[in-house]
Amino acid sequence: MLNYDPLACLPSSEELPDSDDTPVDNELQDLIPGLLKALLAMAWSERMDWFFGVDMGIYYDPDLPPIVPDGFLSLGVERFYDENLRPSYRAVSF
Repeated sequence: MLNYDPLACLPSSEELPDSDDTPVDNELQDLIPGLLKALLAMAWSERMDWFFGVDMGIYYDPDLPPIVPDGFLSLGVERFYDENLRPSYRAVSF
C-alpha cells in the first residue's frame, strides 16, 4: 500500500514569496483590514482557532501564483503569538 502525505509535497511558508512590491491602492485599503483585525482580536480574545491575514499571499495551488486580498479570515487554525509569525498562508483542502 502506498503511503502518501499530500502536505509533505507542499512548500513551507518560508519557501513561498511574501511580497510582490505592489503599493496599496488607497489609504482605506490599509486601514479597514487593520480595524477588522483589531475588532476580531477584542471580540475573540479567548479563542485560539482563528487567523486574520492582511495583505498576505494565499497559495491555493502550488503551480499558480498567490492571490493577495486586503484581508481574509480563516477559522480552525492555530494563532501564533511568538516570533514564528506567518510570512504567507497556505490553504489546504482535499
